[in-house]
Amino acid sequence: MDDIFSQVREGNAFQVRMWLDNTENDLNQGDDHRFSLLHWASREGRTNIVDMLIQRGARINATNMGDDTALHLAASHGHREIVVMDLVNNGALVGMANKFDETPLDKATRRLANILKDRAVQLGQDLQKIPFKDRSWLGYKTRSRDALLSRHTGIDIEQLSLTTHMANTHSGEVWRGQWQKNDIVAKILSLRECTVRNSRDFQEEFPRLRIFNHPNILPVLACCNQPPNLVVISQFMPYGSLFNVLHGETGIVVDQNQALRFAIDIARGMEFLHTIEPAIPNLILTSKHVMIDEDLAKINIDDPKYYAPDGTINGGIDEDLTARVNMGDHKFSFHERGKLYSPAWMSPEALQRRPEDINQKAADMWSFAVLLWEMETREVPHAELSPMETGMKIAMEGLRLTLPPGISSHMARLVKICSNEEPGKRPKFDMIIPILEKLKQK
Repeated sequence: MDDIFSQVREGNAFQVRMWLDNTENDLNQGDDHRFSLLHWASREGRTNIVDMLIQRGARINATNMGDDTALHLAASHGHREIVVMDLVNNGALVGMANKFDETPLDKATRRLANILKDRAVQLGQDLQKIPFKDRSWLGYKTRSRDALLSRHTGIDIEQLSLTTHMANTHSGEVWRGQWQKNDIVAKILSLRECTVRNSRDFQEEFPRLRIFNHPNILPVLACCNQPPNLVVISQFMPYGSLFNVLHGETGIVVDQNQALRFAIDIARGMEFLHTIEPAIPNLILTSKHVMIDEDLAKINIDDPKYYAPDGTINGGIDEDLTARVNMGDHKFSFHERGKLYSPAWMSPEALQRRPEDINQKAADMWSFAVLLWEMETREVPHAELSPMETGMKIAMEGLRLTLPPGISSHMARLVKICSNEEPGKRPKFDMIIPILEKLKQK
């Protein structure tokens, strides 16, 4: 990481792409002045690298130590193409003031400021100045290198402050706590006996779950490998899982547009996971394994819709939620062998055969079809049956989900295509993302 900022400043796109392809590198971390890679690329006019970073999930409105966004820097240096075509088109806020009360419009030349205003208005932005406010607690600040979680792998369990017991699940105990002043969730794997081989396999497998370079993947931050305790550490998500949002009492309204946004997020995350070779096994796609997050660095937190009368953040943030596939729900090779706990989301062939004998990508597409059904109906699939009954009936008796009346014909057709009985005829995720995006536009 020591020289990636230099590579960006110099415009070495090949080296930047190679660095980004390493899943453990976090493109949103900053240098000693909290300049992110996007800050430097925008400042130096490296259009191709700006495009690359945005496509990989760079946080558009994150601020550096001086509270400048990437748009501030690009505007002040007169990089018109980056200002208009890249940053503003992807949600950069033209009215956001830094600590000196300067907006990108103030930083730009008169001609560029006029172009910037016109484009922002076309995209529906409010040109009113957003007064400076310390937003670091909301995730606006670029993460510093010293505090970057992805630098840590194996850690001492004594460094964890586990304060709240959240759940006892089939896979282990789940605790909420803090580590290095970061809110975390720690899952202590349930094992009858933690052998030397278990510890070795755990140490070999967990690094592949630390995927920091995609916005729709929630990485494993670190682990504690101290037998008898094997602990998986992830970032705490206050909204919980998609299952919790759909079926719990979170107060979040998942309307048609939000459901489509979630579907696109999940599809993008799965598309990325399917490009990783060798493939990551034992990750079953269910609504319980998708976490709901908010990227507050991409929105205008000063908009009144985000606040209740008492000044606290309210549910108006619904439309800015994103979905992230949780790598912390991966099942390790030595853990709970032969046991299946979410058969309602699994394809018939996945219930009938061994994992090595099926097309896992096609099986994931079936699971995605169940998620689409779940978000459309707001019902738990096969809720009337126990997991064992569900698995047996899907595998042996042809039990399938039915599409109730009222579902749009386009979505009903997509669910049927994604859950084709023949695995080879199911589409790939890169094929359905454009379809979902068109449905969202409608």
